[in-house]
Amino acid sequence: MAPSPGVPSATDVLVVGAGPAGLVLAIELARRGVAAVLVEKGATLFPGSRGKGLQPRTQEVMHDLGLADAVRRASRTYPKMLAWEGPEGTTRGREWDMIERSEPTGQSPYGDAVLIGQAHLQALLHDRLVRLGGRLVLNTELTGIEQDADSVTAHFAGAPDIRARYLVGTDGGRSTVRGLMGITMTGETVDPKPLLVADVILTENAFPDDRNWHAWTSHPDGGAVLCPLPGTERLFQLVAQYSDPAAVPDATDEGVRKLLAARTAVAADQIAEVVWASDFQPRAALADQYRAGRVFLAGDAAHIHSPAGAQGLNTSVQDAYNLGWKLGQVLKHGAPGALLDTYEAERQPVAAGVLGISTRLHREALLGRADSRGDEVKGLGITYRGGPLATGRAGALEAGDRAPDGTLPEGRLFDLFQGSHFTLLAFGTEPPRLDTPQVHVHAMSPYEPYGKGLFLIRPDGYIGWASETPQGLTDYLEAVGAL
Repeated sequence: MAPSPGVPSATDVLVVGAGPAGLVLAIELARRGVAAVLVEKGATLFPGSRGKGLQPRTQEVMHDLGLADAVRRASRTYPKMLAWEGPEGTTRGREWDMIERSEPTGQSPYGDAVLIGQAHLQALLHDRLVRLGGRLVLNTELTGIEQDADSVTAHFAGAPDIRARYLVGTDGGRSTVRGLMGITMTGETVDPKPLLVADVILTENAFPDDRNWHAWTSHPDGGAVLCPLPGTERLFQLVAQYSDPAAVPDATDEGVRKLLAARTAVAADQIAEVVWASDFQPRAALADQYRAGRVFLAGDAAHIHSPAGAQGLNTSVQDAYNLGWKLGQVLKHGAPGALLDTYEAERQPVAAGVLGISTRLHREALLGRADSRGDEVKGLGITYRGGPLATGRAGALEAGDRAPDGTLPEGRLFDLFQGSHFTLLAFGTEPPRLDTPQVHVHAMSPYEPYGKGLFLIRPDGYIGWASETPQGLTDYLEAVGAL
């Protein structure tokens, strides 16, 4: 079969699945000049909001991708939870914060998680990809994978093959890529009772307003919550859990309307539209490997979470952010292929930790505990200390730590980091001369969060190498293809 118009038959990286992880990975490759094709089996981008919370660390990623302002305009702060009581569900009960509020600081400029529906975030990411010259190919369903020592060949239903040097499966919890590669997942059912998730648009006269996250918990069939989403007027995310583990959720438009009318104070004629709906079982599972030869898994294809703690989307974005710069170094700068092995070594333990957090929060919520989420869900404490790309320490920081932000006379640190390069910061010591455009070198004014020393910041904002002297820096840069 001849290649489809405009779709190359060969590329460096084929990304399968255009959710947040796939889009971020495609952006990372595009801004590094890596030839890539992003394919999606659907006719459109996913229209709903499986994920809706961007944690502070993920907002930092959006800053680096040039999307901080767009995300800020398109998002909102988390509203307070409000419990509704009484036989009609219209009596105001207690009000509380789902997240512990934090003020932004110089080191962490994004204090709290923000709400943005997954569909809206994907639209922003897609727009950024297009502006970088990347392209999304829809209606392209993967049916087979073959690989040899040099490349991967992907087969599609009714479309020509694409040959790539690497393939990345970012195609969700029911990943076709994972299944074709025979990669197993280890995990457990977090809760035997099924959930229904839907995005609904309510009429102007509907009972709930957009000032709160509304909760009804007294119906014998199970509770329901409605969270207002920004971007579309009167758009809410519905999450309903069933009391009976044997219940079969009805995700049809009519089923969603009946559930809302039965369990909440929303009348049937106040539901203007059911945008999207799906049922799922709360599970926690982790892929036993993130790589099989030239094929990688990222996002929900590699880990499945309970929605508690708003971790799934965030972990997925950060997978892509980690893998993207490494693929770029190997494909554009001749870094050793072993650099790609560090993706699993770094990200799999992070996902395992996140699974533990989300599972615990889900089960505590079932017991009526853990009303709010604290610092553990914000992603700012993620570290790669002791990992294969973490060497040394200096001042107040150790290699593997997230590099703090700060505004100094030389500029804002996050702005200095922004882009596909490495950044060498010299605090209180003379910076070495480096003859490579891949490393931007800055002599900095004193700044307590760093202390004295040399700090090499990776393209994903983590400290790769740190020392009080330049000894060992050249070796590190050669290992990551930056010299």
